[in-house]
Amino acid sequence: MTLRRLLVSWVTTEAVRTKSPVLELGPSLSAFMAELDLVPTGGRWGSITRLRDQMTRLFASSVTCIYDDKDKTGIFGVKMVKEARLWWNPKAPDQAPLWKSTLTLGADFYEEVIKHPIPVDMRALKALKRSPLALDIYCWLTYRLSYLRKPTEIPWPALQMQFGADYTRTRGFKESFLHHLRAVNVLYPEANVEEGERGLLLKPSKPHVAQLPPAPPRLKNPPAPEPLLLPLPIHEHEGNTGPHLRTVTYEHAKRAAPGWDVYELERQWREWIEKKGPPQKPDAAFVAFCRNKFARENR
Repeated sequence: MTLRRLLVSWVTTEAVRTKSPVLELGPSLSAFMAELDLVPTGGRWGSITRLRDQMTRLFASSVTCIYDDKDKTGIFGVKMVKEARLWWNPKAPDQAPLWKSTLTLGADFYEEVIKHPIPVDMRALKALKRSPLALDIYCWLTYRLSYLRKPTEIPWPALQMQFGADYTRTRGFKESFLHHLRAVNVLYPEANVEEGERGLLLKPSKPHVAQLPPAPPRLKNPPAPEPLLLPLPIHEHEGNTGPHLRTVTYEHAKRAAPGWDVYELERQWREWIEKKGPPQKPDAAFVAFCRNKFARENR
């Protein structure tokens, strides 16, 4: 269950970041598993087998919501993935296939993700991956606190219906919920939550991940777009001869230069290598560039 949660979070985060319904899953199976903080192991019960099984189940699934009352019935269905092309060889996880492994998201799912993104930090999800309940609490808190404007107390029975349907007693669920909440608070200390008289008290808090500014309004007669002079971070386009960086490289770059805009650093790095020549290991070279730039500017 935790694998599916990680996969959904990765898919939605990548869709919002790239603003594209077509997602690349990395140059190899090992590279993609590294983005999920998984170590490739073979065999019937190995991580490769479990990941492929969960990916197949998740990407083939659909979600149906039914609303029914005395006067009307509403049904809405959405498919997460329209098409999946997974070309990895499980017996050679480090080998790069001839074709890229990609996901094409369903139109309704992609539109919903882009319009209503939930700000989550993949690093926090990786740290909590051993506990499905902790993952659910973290995602729920980041969503609720991103728009909360006044203190709100949620009764324990209501939380039990949402998170702990398998618990027979509310008291047992409450103890387990508070135990996992403490783990979430270590990673998200800005979350201003506490035990209330009848439930969990949520107070306005800083979001764990800053939301992007709203998109500018569309013009009726927009000017013709200027041609891109630099390759985009993830997707390779026709005429793009620059080195392709893996998705996980941007995470390493953020840690190498905390608080800096890694895409602006990438732009400067690409200008630099255009003069110096392409490096043999572009991912390592880009992270080193960010680290050195950060060190020089913060002396």
